[in-house]
Amino acid sequence: MTNGRPTTFKERLEIVRAALARDKDYQHTAEAYEVSYQQVYSWVRKYEAQGETGLQDRRGKNLESREALTDEEKLKQRIRELEHRTQYLETENGLLKKWKEIERRDRRS
Repeated sequence: MTNGRPTTFKERLEIVRAALARDKDYQHTAEAYEVSYQQVYSWVRKYEAQGETGLQDRRGKNLESREALTDEEKLKQRIRELEHRTQYLETENGLLKKWKEIERRDRRS
C-alpha cells in the first residue's frame, strides 16, 4: 500500500486521465504514480462529478474568491469578523473580572 504524497493540480489531472484511460484501474494507476489507491479513486469521482474544478485544492483561504466579492459582501464579512472579535474580547474581559474576584476572596480568607 502506497501512502499519499503532495500533488499539484496538473499531476492530479494527469493521474485521473490515466485512470480513465485504463478503464478505472485505480490500483495500477496508484502504483504507477506512487499515490494511494484511495486518492486516485477520490480524484476520479470528483472529476466525473465536477470536472477539472473538482481537482483543485480548496484548503485554506482562497484569495481569488475573496477578490470576487462585491463591496457589500466584503463589508458584511468584515462586520462578522469584528462581531466575533468583540465577542472574544467581552468573554476575555468577563474571565479576567471573575479571576480578580476569586483572588480577592482568597485574600480575605
